Amino acid sequence: MRAAVLEKTESLVVPAADYDHVRRALAFMTEQWRRQPSLDEVAAHLGITATHLNHVFRRWAGITPKAFLQALTLDHARALLRANASLLDTALEVGLSGPGRLHDLFVTHEAMSPGEWKAKGEGLTLAYGFHPSPFGEAIVVATARGLAGLGFVDGDDRPAAFADMQRRWPKAIFKLDQKATEDLAQRAFDPAAWQSDRPLRIVFIGSDFEVRVWESLLKIPMGAATTYSSIASHIGKPKAARAVGAAVGKNPISFVVPCHRVIGSTGALTGYHWGLTRKQAMLGWEAARAGTVSAEG
Repeated sequence: MRAAVLEKTESLVVPAADYDHVRRALAFMTEQWRRQPSLDEVAAHLGITATHLNHVFRRWAGITPKAFLQALTLDHARALLRANASLLDTALEVGLSGPGRLHDLFVTHEAMSPGEWKAKGEGLTLAYGFHPSPFGEAIVVATARGLAGLGFVDGDDRPAAFADMQRRWPKAIFKLDQKATEDLAQRAFDPAAWQSDRPLRIVFIGSDFEVRVWESLLKIPMGAATTYSSIASHIGKPKAARAVGAAVGKNPISFVVPCHRVIGSTGALTGYHWGLTRKQAMLGWEAARAGTVSAEG
């Protein structure tokens, strides 16, 4: 089934080892970024040639490892915050259009009723499946109304990824259904499918406060970043930055609802439910597509 999915998802048809190489390179570059390690040094750490590493990054992100390293630096994170402060204010208030919002504009959402959330999914039937993504294998969860969950598999531990989704709605009925989730998985990660006239419908299953936070996340432009305190201010709870952080951490729809775009007030990337390295990968992958880093580096 996995091979069939890869064949149908053209933009995701890359060697299975690509993200693993990228993940390991990111971990090394993040640890060593202050001294700006050379391409040869990063490649040697991975046990591959510099030419191969360069090809992997270009195939995966469209940019060089050097450009990707730029996207990971603390200074770049701070620059994102400075450059997008007023832009974010506008986005959170009225929404905006443009290349950086291409992915976000094609997402439309609704929320389950508070009663359905309090019932912990009782009476809900949720389909789930495992699919390839640019950030490792993904688990996709769907209701008849749309995408409800998107997480990631670390290593080959599918049971852990499933358990993570199941604990969010412990009384729901989960059924493995690759066909029911395949189209959602493809469209979530395929830039060619990000079309506003064919929106991807997502369904929030959370408390009223969590849903308000998640709705705010949808308004952060791709290639931009914001802080927990900024989101708290925009939802009318300026003193609730910690609660916002908790809600961001509970976001069940990774990537599509971009909790990875929330960083610390100092520019630090902070934690991420699906791993800090994956958060870094997402930000760099998006930065390349939003044109905020040079393709050549």
